[in-house]
Amino acid sequence: MLPQYHEARHKVRDTVIDLVKNLADTNKLALEAMEKRDVAALEEARSGLKEMASVTEKIDNDVVVIFAKFTPSARDLREMVSYLKITSALNRIRNNINSYLKNMQSILVEESEDIKSLIDDSLRINKCTLNAFDYTLEMLNTFDDDDKIKKLASKIAVEYSKTEDIYSILEKDMVQKMNDATCNAQEYFNLLKYFRKNLKIIDRLDSIAHRVIFARMGGKL
Repeated sequence: MLPQYHEARHKVRDTVIDLVKNLADTNKLALEAMEKRDVAALEEARSGLKEMASVTEKIDNDVVVIFAKFTPSARDLREMVSYLKITSALNRIRNNINSYLKNMQSILVEESEDIKSLIDDSLRINKCTLNAFDYTLEMLNTFDDDDKIKKLASKIAVEYSKTEDIYSILEKDMVQKMNDATCNAQEYFNLLKYFRKNLKIIDRLDSIAHRVIFARMGGKL
């Protein structure tokens, strides 16, 4: 394949990696802000998402140009198609992060000790998500090592499973609280909905892991 093709291909991959890193950094800043209950810092973390809106569109356009100019072989074609699927997942991650942080800004000012405790417990999901971001970045940076890629995908699956367990415990706790006649059930219901939105971030990272595996080894997309 022409050197120009390899340059274009690596440029697309590098842009994907940069976007994943930026989303991971936003999530880290958001976690730190929520741990400190710093609403201003949370808004600052959220504001960085706006700059990422056009990046996935550029990646998709670059992939289309590669199709048109170079007609990639079967293996390279899998990689390019995977990037189109990955950018879709990254867009959803960006939207999920933005929605979650926007809602958490209003929740962080709550005075209820129960609400504060539930938020603190929920941040274990954020920490698992940060681990999954690290493994995703490692997968993309170690693209030519099939065994390592499969091990990293398994680690992401483990973190995902942990978040499902954490959410289930939170859900049971909150349902019990909603049955208390003295509580504001709607408040707990909304909080549970926000936690679920947060959980979708690692779900998208898990799907990205499968698409990287497809790019390298084939199978089902």
